[in-house]
Amino acid sequence: MKTIFSGIQPSGDLNIGNYLGAIINWNKLQEEFNCIYCVVDMHAITVKQVPMDLRNRTYKTLATYIACGLDPDKNVLFVQSHVPAHAELAWILGCSTMFGELSRMTQFKDKSAKNEQNINAGLFTYPVLMAADILLYQADLVPVGQDQKQHIELTRDVAERFNAVYGETFIVPEGYIPKIGTKIMSLVEPEKKMSKSDENPNSYIALLDSRDVIIKRFKRAVTDSDTSVRFADGKDGINNLMTIYSCFTGKSFDDIEKGFDGRGYGDFKSAVGEVVADGLAPVQKKIGELMGDKAYLEGIMKKGAESASRIASKTLAKIQKRVGFVV
Repeated sequence: MKTIFSGIQPSGDLNIGNYLGAIINWNKLQEEFNCIYCVVDMHAITVKQVPMDLRNRTYKTLATYIACGLDPDKNVLFVQSHVPAHAELAWILGCSTMFGELSRMTQFKDKSAKNEQNINAGLFTYPVLMAADILLYQADLVPVGQDQKQHIELTRDVAERFNAVYGETFIVPEGYIPKIGTKIMSLVEPEKKMSKSDENPNSYIALLDSRDVIIKRFKRAVTDSDTSVRFADGKDGINNLMTIYSCFTGKSFDDIEKGFDGRGYGDFKSAVGEVVADGLAPVQKKIGELMGDKAYLEGIMKKGAESASRIASKTLAKIQKRVGFVV
């Protein structure tokens, strides 16, 4: 079986962008791949965090993985900082990564603009740690959104460069991008990706938002001056709502257009809110149950870290020998 690796930062409340763009797709992969999914808490601290909040969101992110259908017996589920090999490999790979490559990373430019008072070295070398996350487990595929393609390309470049110098060591991974739901956009600025760190709460739907909040935010969603529900260029807002509706109902865009022919945006926005609220209700219930049993979650963390460490230690030992360390 091929190996898949991915992870989500516990840097904010997970939203339907994370749910539809990542976790739901992971759920579909666990039957046919060797899946390794991580809560990437080390990545989260490139931006200042409140320690208590970070710990709570780490539990909540793991609970969300499980609530969304990821079986701890079929997947390796763990917390990144519980496996020190991630940081160790990041240093080694940093010595095979060029300064110019990191300088071109668009996410570094974007995050630097938003965090002018904290443009730290970790923010700059973030993609090297991401490469270490992936290569440590010899991942064949990495489920990513369009905005992460640049990081996968860098990971491939680093792996190929290392292999060329030290001999075949790493599997060169491929990005796995689902055909639909890969990039859910902001409800307020539909030309931008929905973000869990957005300062405007009306721009996203958090997985634990109440039914009333979900419906109200969809009713306020930015659309265009047209009134027909149809997927077309220049209709970013309605295209985004149709994508969300399609993901939650399984209906094609053609079916959605026919179903809402002549009904207008108001009806459609309400319908999107209803299906999203209905779809999230069982997930919210399960997250609540899991968050009420921290001991269970800690057991999953421990089991996952042990499994991940067994794989990681083998890879790291091989790499240390290749570069000339005394092991």
